[in-house]
Amino acid sequence: MSDKLKDIINKQNDQQNIALDQSDDIVQLVGFIIGEEEYAVPILTIQEIIKPISWTRVPQTPKYVLGVFNLRGSVIPLIDLRTKFGLPSKNHNDETRFFVLKQDDEVAGFVIDRLTAAIRIKKSDIGPPPDTIASEDSMIDGVGKQEGKILTILKVNKLLERDF
Repeated sequence: MSDKLKDIINKQNDQQNIALDQSDDIVQLVGFIIGEEEYAVPILTIQEIIKPISWTRVPQTPKYVLGVFNLRGSVIPLIDLRTKFGLPSKNHNDETRFFVLKQDDEVAGFVIDRLTAAIRIKKSDIGPPPDTIASEDSMIDGVGKQEGKILTILKVNKLLERDF
């Protein structure tokens, strides 16, 4: 587990200011920013969070596929979520991170603008995606409500789906 992910988990544990009943089902997520919106994915699907490293462009792939990078001997595709979500690309800065998601045998790296925090949220505070975008093809798994803010929870299997 990367140091940044450990820091997020430790901060979350230290800053826990909501008393949660042990009998409630809790979902643990990692929040991140892309553009002006906050998104989250289940914490157990994150293999690693790293600072940006060099990658190699791969020809004839969609614009949102930046290329591939080598992570300890594994070649992993790198996807720019800004471009995939229809936002203009942006130069990397000190807050930019790559996170590597893994589910079953699928692995990919994603560029995010900024990490926010580890999040613990009651399942009862997670609603379905809005009817206008609810479909099996949607990347949105649900919408979490926490402390007056809305959090879009993404489907990891859809993020990892290869359409290139």
